[in-house]
Formats: sequence, structure tokens, C-alpha cells
Amino acid sequence: MKSILITGAAGFIGYHLAKRLLDRGDAVTGVDNLNDYYDVRLKESRLKRLIDHANFRFIKADLADRASTTDIFAKGTFHVVVNLAAQPGVRYSLVNPAAYIDSNIVGFANVLEGCRHNGVGHLVFASSSSVYGANTKMPFSVHHNVDHPISLYAATKKANELMAHSYASLYRLPTTGLRFFTVYGPWGRPDMAYFSFTRNIMEGRPITVFNHGRMKRDFTYIDDVVEGVLRVMDAIPRPDPSWSGDDPDPAASYAPYKLYNIGNNNQVELRRFIEVLEECCGKKAVMNMQEMQDGDLPETFADIDDLSRDLGYRPNTSIEKGLQRFVEWYREYYAAS
Repeated sequence: MKSILITGAAGFIGYHLAKRLLDRGDAVTGVDNLNDYYDVRLKESRLKRLIDHANFRFIKADLADRASTTDIFAKGTFHVVVNLAAQPGVRYSLVNPAAYIDSNIVGFANVLEGCRHNGVGHLVFASSSSVYGANTKMPFSVHHNVDHPISLYAATKKANELMAHSYASLYRLPTTGLRFFTVYGPWGRPDMAYFSFTRNIMEGRPITVFNHGRMKRDFTYIDDVVEGVLRVMDAIPRPDPSWSGDDPDPAASYAPYKLYNIGNNNQVELRRFIEVLEECCGKKAVMNMQEMQDGDLPETFADIDDLSRDLGYRPNTSIEKGLQRFVEWYREYYAAS
């Protein structure tokens, strides 16, 4: 049995990861501040499915509070820490930038300090495909330079990668960053487009479609993401002896540090995604077409060769299967609610 700390445990990915870890016999401590960025009742419903497990312990805390975070680490011995706590969302970062600094920068710094001072064996942290910003070379590779973010959210995620590397270098803290690509599925986030699309289609209300539906995304099903995280957790990074400062590879290091994309390696145009969702819902969508919003990427596409080579894993759930499972969950959950 391993002792694992998951921050953001009441969140979408955090909940699914905690469930998988508990099912395989690990002890999980979950931390979440249960903020109201989206419906707290959904977060509480996720927690209810974890809280009765004998090997699960929940702590309500804000990681931006240094004293609280220090106390969490001081009272627990964790083999692995998975940092999924963050203020998500590109568009909200245009409205409330302070939330991103508090959660994604200050909170993450406190987690790094906790790992540093308490002998954590491996820190795995969530980055984002948003870090690719103004990059246009496809597919997006962890070996590409990503110095041109186009939203504050993306900038904070890039900052997390840099902060983690500095701790790997200075304190030999093994760290692995994961760039997630448009994660979707049951128990998902209501602020995500596919969630609001489903709600509005079922209720006969229009859906707002940006860039006239021409955006392309590498949609990645939640179970595939969790499998990738599990494999990374068990693969502690080591210094790369071939790394050179003359030609620095962003994905590796002379320190115990690695980066991976976790995506489906398959672009889907938003209009096709909506068509599949219509089929799953059994209703046609009324679409309100809009121009591209500030901060959005026109397309994403994950190069997952490193994930495949190092960990023998390639996500492969189709949107047809993934969206069907999501819609089935949606109907069941909201019928019960």
C-alpha cells in the first residue's frame, strides 16, 4: 500500500484518480477547498462516493494558506503527491486573474515546499495543453518551446513547470508534469463546453459555439487520463544523461524532471463533436455561432510518442464511446438530483 496525497480531490480528475487508487488498495488523503467556481453540490457528490472508504481521508483546506498546507504535510507521510488543485478555465482568467495567482502560483509553491521538507518521493502535477499558446506546429510536442502563452491561465501552468523544475534541480525532488488535453467524461466540470452543450440541447436552449465550430480539439476521455496518471505516478523520473545545455530539451533535464502530454492524439472539429453529442442526446442543437474568444487556442493536437515509448500507453477512447458514457451519466445523475 502506498500513501498518496491528491490535491483537488473533489474535482473532476481528482475524484476519478482517487477512486482508482482506492480500488487498487492505496491509502489516499484528499485535499480540496470546495470553492464555488462551479456547483459545489457536484463536488460534494463526488466526495460522498469516496468518503466512506476505509483508506480515504479528506481535508478541507486552501493550499494558498501556507500554514494549512504546511500542517497537511507535517501530519502525513506521502510516497507520492498528485497536485490537481488549480483554478481552471481560460475565459475566467480574463475576469478574475487574482484567483489564478492565489491558487495556481501561491498554492503550488506551498505544495512544492511541503514536498521538499517532508521527503516526498515523487510529485506529479497537472499542467495543460494551454501552455502551447501561440504555437502552430502540430502535433504539439513536449519537446517544443512554449514561451508564448495567450492567457493568464496558460502562463500560470507554464510557471508551474518552471517552478517544479527549479525544485527538481535544487532539491532533487523528482517531479513529472502532465499536459492534459480537453478532458471530458462522467462527473465532469459544468464550466466545460460539452457539459453546457448537453444541458442546453436536452432543455431545447441554444448553445454558444465559438469560432463558428471550426476549432479542433484533442478530446481525451477521463478514464484514459487517469490511466496515464497512474502509470506516471509509478515511474519516478531520473536525470537524463544525454541532456545538454547547448541544446536544451524542455521535456527532460539533468535533474529528475519529466514532461508528458496526455491526449488522445486525434483532432476532432467542434462541429463534429456537437454532431456526436446530438446523436447521444437524441436531439438537434440550436447553435448560436460566435467569433473566437480571446485566450482560446484554435486547435490542439497531442504528440504522445514519449508517453507511448516510456510508459507503453496510448489513450484511445473515441468521442462516440466517451460522449455516450457522459450523456448516460448526465441523465442518471440529474434525474436522481
